[in-house]
Amino acid sequence: MSKSIFYHAGCSVCVSAEHDIINLVGAENVEIVNIGENKARIKEAENAGVKSVPALVTPNGNTLHINFGASMSDVKG
Repeated sequence: MSKSIFYHAGCSVCVSAEHDIINLVGAENVEIVNIGENKARIKEAENAGVKSVPALVTPNGNTLHINFGASMSDVKG
């Protein structure tokens, strides 16, 4: 099984959600991507359907938006 990918921007809402996701699915089952620090992965996140962060992209390609930390346009700056 592929890993889920959890995209976030490093804000307090995102970091809190990151901890919850890791506790729910296990660190070995999710790749954490801070697009606030790694802007090269923004396009990848957008192509996966991420409209705002934090968001979890499942191995099946479903994009689950969790709470609301920042829109992708905010992350791009």
